[in-house]
Formats: sequence, C-alpha cells, structure tokens
Amino acid sequence: MDPIFFDQWQALLRTAVLGVLGYAGLVFLLRISGRRTLSKMNAFDLVVTVALGSVLATVMLSKDVTLAQGILAFALLIGMQYVVTWASVRHRWVRQLVTGEPALLFYRGCYLPDAMRRARVTEEEVRAAMRAAGTAELAAIAAVVLETDGSFSVVKGENRSEVPSLAGVKVPGARPGEPIGADRKGPPER
Repeated sequence: MDPIFFDQWQALLRTAVLGVLGYAGLVFLLRISGRRTLSKMNAFDLVVTVALGSVLATVMLSKDVTLAQGILAFALLIGMQYVVTWASVRHRWVRQLVTGEPALLFYRGCYLPDAMRRARVTEEEVRAAMRAAGTAELAAIAAVVLETDGSFSVVKGENRSEVPSLAGVKVPGARPGEPIGADRKGPPER
C-alpha cells in the first residue's frame, strides 16, 4: 500500500522547491504579460486563471512533469490569452466569440422575461442585485444588466429617454441603432 501521510523527506523537499520556483516563474510571466492576464473580465479569463493554477499544482506534485515543462505551459497559456485578448480588442467578431454580450434583464420598471430565461436568471436574483446596489424602489432603477463576467450591474436613475451607460447593451425587440429607451414607457415591444 502506498504511504498516505508521509513518504520521504526528499519528496517534501522536491515539492517545496518546485512550488517556490514554479510560483516565482508564474509571477514573473504574469508581470511581463500585463494586468489584463488575471483580470476578471469574462469566462475565458476565468478558464485561463484556473488552468494556470492547475499547471502549478501539477508541477508541484507530479514527478512526471519538470519545472521547465511547467514554465513552458504557463508561457503557452499566457501567450494564447494575450493573442486572444489582442484580437478581441481589434476585431468585434473575436470579442463576441470569446466574451459574449451583456444581457438587459430589467428596464424601466419591468422585468424582461425572455432575456431572463435566455440568461437563466430569476427575478429573485435580479432583486438581490438591486438590494446589493442599495436600492429599495424599482422606480429608482433604470436597468439591470447581466455583464459578460457574470456580475450584475444596476443602473440607477430616472426614466430618461436615453441611458448612456447602456450603450452597446442590446434591448430585445429594439431596432439596430435605436437608442436605449427612445420614446418608451415600459419594456421593449416584441
């Protein structure tokens, strides 16, 4: 039977040395790659972050993986993420493919059930986001948006004809180029 609690000092020393060196290598690569690498922007960034952690754990604990292989894996993940984010800044189709689009869930006092169903969000979750934003009255909220990173944005304000912070958020049923809320009293028509 394999040892469960302790094997030998050499194995512990190997794990400690590879852990420190692997961590130092990862921090170095993250510093030279820029702040965007670990930002909480979308699901793609989360996957890269989890993968980096998995590689570090593998380097530390697997005798079959060398430090050089681990550093190369870090560099590949960070490099691929750099290429994808570079392309997404320059090409809209890449950005849409990688990040998706924010979803308008509540607008001018009305829940948008079709958008909520597509986003798999309940009214209770939208109300929780409103409470977290410190707003008790629905009339004080212009909109609630499910962002591409999974967070909720609550836009406070009166029912104005346009809400500039919602530029780029699609309104279900709106014509392309139509400003958010242009001459509307309630939810968008279907």
